[in-house]
Amino acid sequence: QVRLVESGGGLVQAGGSLRLSCSAYGHIFRINAMAWYRQAPGKQRDLIARITRDGTANYADSVKGRFTISGDNAIDEVYLQMTSLKPEDTAVYYCNAQEVGDYTIGWGQGTQVIVSS
Repeated sequence: QVRLVESGGGLVQAGGSLRLSCSAYGHIFRINAMAWYRQAPGKQRDLIARITRDGTANYADSVKGRFTISGDNAIDEVYLQMTSLKPEDTAVYYCNAQEVGDYTIGWGQGTQVIVSS
């Protein structure tokens, strides 16, 4: 099993920045990719950014150009740098670990991000 611990959420004004962190513990050798999801109240949990072990990153259109996912070589530490934040970015942000085949092997507990207008 892989255990994920997130940190870095909080309250920020529109236009501001935040950096989320996610640390993986346990069977980290199984991790092939790490991702960030978010879930706003009353909405489904959506994938917003993903990075693979070889460094390939992909983003949802809603965050492209504003958010950057990065990680160390082993991707057992990943980060989400969020800039130009908007009120619609308000959500609980979750870290996710995937093994080969894109199977989820762990979820973080979630960290709240609130963007005030």
